[in-house]
Amino acid sequence: MKTKRFISVFFLALLLAGLLAVPARAAGPDVWSGKVTDPQVQAKAALLVDRKTGAVIYALNEHDELYPASLTKIMTCLLVLEAIDEGRLKLSQEVTATPTALEGLAEDGSTAGIEAGEILTVEQLLYCLMVVSANEAGAILAEKISGSVDSFVDRMNARAEELGCENTHFMNPHGYHDSLHYTSAWDLYLITRAALEHPMFMTVCDAASHTVPATNMSEERTLNNTNFLIRSGREYYNPDVHGVKTGSHSQAGNCLVTTAQHASMDLLCVILGAERTQDEKGIWWTYSFVYTDKLYNWAFDNFSYQVILKEDDAAGEAPVSLSSTDHVTLRPAQAVELLLPKGADLEELEKTVVLKSDPVEAPITEGDVLGSMTVSLDGEELAEVDLLAFTSVEASRIRVLWRDVKEFFSTTAAKAALGVVLVLAAVLGGWKLLFSRRRYRYGRSVGGGGRRGAYRGPRRRR
Repeated sequence: MKTKRFISVFFLALLLAGLLAVPARAAGPDVWSGKVTDPQVQAKAALLVDRKTGAVIYALNEHDELYPASLTKIMTCLLVLEAIDEGRLKLSQEVTATPTALEGLAEDGSTAGIEAGEILTVEQLLYCLMVVSANEAGAILAEKISGSVDSFVDRMNARAEELGCENTHFMNPHGYHDSLHYTSAWDLYLITRAALEHPMFMTVCDAASHTVPATNMSEERTLNNTNFLIRSGREYYNPDVHGVKTGSHSQAGNCLVTTAQHASMDLLCVILGAERTQDEKGIWWTYSFVYTDKLYNWAFDNFSYQVILKEDDAAGEAPVSLSSTDHVTLRPAQAVELLLPKGADLEELEKTVVLKSDPVEAPITEGDVLGSMTVSLDGEELAEVDLLAFTSVEASRIRVLWRDVKEFFSTTAAKAALGVVLVLAAVLGGWKLLFSRRRYRYGRSVGGGGRRGAYRGPRRRR
């Protein structure tokens, strides 16, 4: 009886085993070599990412450790917005600039002219930080949030690690040069991506100008954005571009992070270490603006979104066991849309299906995750999507029972138990055989001896 109960529980556990899901993700090749012309960006690093799919459209030294200058303020702004979300700050909260926050700031650095003792709101300080790139605004906000600038910098580095930044180390909240203050184009993308999740971030950094009302120590002041790509009337102006932040000093060169939207495309661009040169006409050109504009126009001209798989498309079949049905049709968990070169031959895409098990055991419920499909081009993985069962498949009771019996007796415990039973059976059989022979021998000896003792020879006839 106990053995029967054990087998029943064992079979039930097998039937209740579940499946693990594979998350969808998207990626793209660094450079579409041979598909489109090279945009020829001459900077220390550059990165162009499609925000919709996460595809990397263009990359140049994207993981190199470089000086970010005032692009540092993107992280500072992110931490301020997170403090607001957590209830530790309010946009309308007034903050007094302290002498300690203003210590060590260079007079020739970017500034909004904030003085010790001046009172501004958190919102006003954010506009000073991101629009006119005021270094003192970063230090004032850092001290307000963490109690000291040093403690805030510790939080900056911790947050960078949380975001997956592997080539970043901050030494201050504003971007003053320090040999130990560095990041990469890729890490800046990760930081900016996190900041863009806060609506207030783009509201602030996309302002071409902003007026700060009069304070206790200053008259009304107008801030003009240092990003000429978003300022109408400037030679670099591009109406498709929005935000994010400029940065420059002699060691870093000219740096810029922006976003751009055109038609259905939504891109993010990072430029680090571009030059600023004067042409033969005496005109100065800042190439962080030039290359950003060039990359956006190059991408808009050469790429478009293309649907590779629809949600109701058949995406292959999976063989099925333990059922009278021998296969089940697969479909993608969601539509797969990729940013590809215009006119790309979709037949060149490689679609690789990997099943969780082959064959898949019934029963199968419609929507069960049975595997995944990877889409690649020229060996570069572009996307991965879960594959689901298109329909349900019932299991055959007889086939399931037979499978369970075979699996049970294939286990080490079952084999050991069977071996013990066979040994016991052999011992019992041998003992019975030996006992039977002993009984036969002794019984025959006694009976025969009596008969022989009573023999008197041939009977005489009377």
